[in-house]
Amino acid sequence: MAKTPRLLPQNPRLFRARVLRSERLTPSVQRVTVTGDDLHEFPFLGFDHWFRLFVQRPDQDRFHMPDLDGTKWWPTFLAIPEDVRPHCANYTVAGYRHRSDGTAELDVDFVVHTTADGEPEGRAAIWACAARPGDELALLDQGCIFDAPTDATEVIIAAEETGLPAVVGIAASLPRDTVGHIVQEVPTAADVRRLDAPAGVRVTWLVRDEVDPGAVPGRAALATLQRIVPTDDRGYAFVVGESGLATEGRRHLHRAGLSKTRITFSGFWKREAREPVPA
Repeated sequence: MAKTPRLLPQNPRLFRARVLRSERLTPSVQRVTVTGDDLHEFPFLGFDHWFRLFVQRPDQDRFHMPDLDGTKWWPTFLAIPEDVRPHCANYTVAGYRHRSDGTAELDVDFVVHTTADGEPEGRAAIWACAARPGDELALLDQGCIFDAPTDATEVIIAAEETGLPAVVGIAASLPRDTVGHIVQEVPTAADVRRLDAPAGVRVTWLVRDEVDPGAVPGRAALATLQRIVPTDDRGYAFVVGESGLATEGRRHLHRAGLSKTRITFSGFWKREAREPVPA
């Protein structure tokens, strides 16, 4: 993943939070809304603002979370005994709101894959689907990855469902005179939602159940992206989701004329193992 250090917080802050509610937003997405005593101080930047999420694992009877040094958190995290160490994963802010009472709410959207029996799989999704008001969690602020140059002539974005929260946030945060393309793949038609994109940005929704049922997530988005050619070498691209979409999408855009410095890509997971890719 190509990171831009200037958009990462110099001293990432850990926020402790608790669940307010958990609900199925669409057939493939479980939304968990959280709050916290100091969450109103979360420095929300819009776009694809992301964070490290720490939650209780299904096999644990309580949530154990020590204080972390935001810049050197990994060794401290690994030092937690494995039987009490929380699950850690990367997520994007799906929504952030200040409330009239001075507190704040933050939404986290979890893609839900299920087993043949219809049960959610994956530690984060299992936690999200079972989350109840009052359940504890923690978030370590990580800033943004999206970083379009000020001279960008167009913006090209492609993602499958794991990148949808980032795409929603980016679309709403783009300057209103932005032009370009957004290619967003989702599992079902009921997963399609409205994007607050600038008028000059063409939005293409791809419904996997209709385009290629049973296909690897990201395949349809990649095929569509590969038909897009940047208008010149001053565009900017953001490609995220399954590892193949991210890497092959970057390769296409580079061959089509964009320099690697103008392409942000991130493979969130790999289709072979359906496991998160460490950031």
